[in-house]
Amino acid sequence: MAKLYFRFGAMNSGKSTAMLQAAYNYEERGQHVLIAKPSIDTKGDMRIVSRLGVTRDADFLIAPDTDVRAEFAERRARALRETGVDISCLLIDEAQFLTPAQVDDALRIAIMDGVPVLAYGIRSDFQTAGFPGSIRLLEVAHSLEELKTICRCGRKAIFNARRIGDRYVFDGEQVAIDGQDVTYESLCGACYLEESHGVLGRA
Repeated sequence: MAKLYFRFGAMNSGKSTAMLQAAYNYEERGQHVLIAKPSIDTKGDMRIVSRLGVTRDADFLIAPDTDVRAEFAERRARALRETGVDISCLLIDEAQFLTPAQVDDALRIAIMDGVPVLAYGIRSDFQTAGFPGSIRLLEVAHSLEELKTICRCGRKAIFNARRIGDRYVFDGEQVAIDGQDVTYESLCGACYLEESHGVLGRA
């Protein structure tokens, strides 16, 4: 039986790099894959960009109302018609932005359609609250794998701190507003609490 995998980590833990490497591994063996990403923060940009500078276009974007299983089925059928080769894997970048229903679609693709789904994303936002897509993935994925990165102090980073300019911020919308000078830094628990003055979770 094919499985749904959730590979997660803090910002800058190499998730997109790992996903592109997985796609390369499939294709090196003559297998075909589909790569998708949520459209929520792309502004129409189809590119997957890794922190090492490797880029690749996604095959399709997932809007909040996209039926992921139906979209996958259509593209799988098209690939079979045009190339005669089936799709061996669906890879999803920024999977935290999926809706819970779309995660359930991914689970059905794995179990009912027999195609592995590899989803990559972060667990929680800059306020340490879980993204809906990540929460559902943690609930239903067959396999969970943490991709690790380090904090500025050398410890394992687990939280994603938001900065606007040179200032850390701990309130605001879960997804950053377009046009803001927003960056993120991966921090360990101690450094996060130091910067947030002990605050965890939403107010």
